[in-house]
Amino acid sequence: MVLQVASPAKINLFLAVGPKDEIGYHPIRTIFQAVGLFDSVKIDLAVNQTTVEFTGQEVPEQNTVTKALRLMSEFADMPPMAIQIQKNIPAMAGLGGGSSNAAAVIRAARHLVPGKLTKEDAFAVAEAVGADVPFFLVGGRAKGEGYGEKLTPLPDPTEPEWVLLVKPEFNNSTLEMYAKLDDLTYPFADFPTNDQPYNDFERTACECTDIVERILTFGAKQSGMTGSGSAVFGIFDSQQAAEQAQVRAQSEGLGDTWAVPILTRKESLMIRSED
Repeated sequence: MVLQVASPAKINLFLAVGPKDEIGYHPIRTIFQAVGLFDSVKIDLAVNQTTVEFTGQEVPEQNTVTKALRLMSEFADMPPMAIQIQKNIPAMAGLGGGSSNAAAVIRAARHLVPGKLTKEDAFAVAEAVGADVPFFLVGGRAKGEGYGEKLTPLPDPTEPEWVLLVKPEFNNSTLEMYAKLDDLTYPFADFPTNDQPYNDFERTACECTDIVERILTFGAKQSGMTGSGSAVFGIFDSQQAAEQAQVRAQSEGLGDTWAVPILTRKESLMIRSED
């Protein structure tokens, strides 16, 4: 059996970062949204040993997928699998590619060995791998609290929406971005009552906020930075509007660009068998 597993990117429509707590971590309040930029994850069961192969990007030998596999083996007897991942989601962008890959493998494991890896086990593994991983088990749109692992699913948008993603040439280090916020004093914002994007990391990411402003001039109804950056996004009512904005972003040399749909929960959690 060969499985194709959806591994989408995410954006943060809202991201408030609180001060460090007693164990040295930052609590957050966020609204995640899955979007239609995918890594390709293919899992083949007709093998004798587990292997993980990445193409398209340099990925460390120890990574989110190998960590998820190791942790899952503590909960259930996993069959050997050959995992091939074609990376399309850029790294160090705030788009959650590595977290999404780990969640795709966890979801596939539950599909392959039903009953052995419970929903609770899957979320425990996801949380241990990384703060964004549990969201990719929920998919669609969700509110995140704690460190991002306490999730409340939200309804899918009632009308189709498209997103322009822009990844500038520069990268943002998550650790450095948090350190910059630690030097500032600001309120820990509560969840919004409107649709206006908000991201505390924009306080220290001037180059990113410049691109956010440019995307608004392309006709986006909202624009913001995702995660700790460096990727930014604009939201549009149609594919045509997003693609027209993409042409303008490319002509201005803002970075790598993608015009992709906002995903429903079902679209972001798809698993397809090829046998």
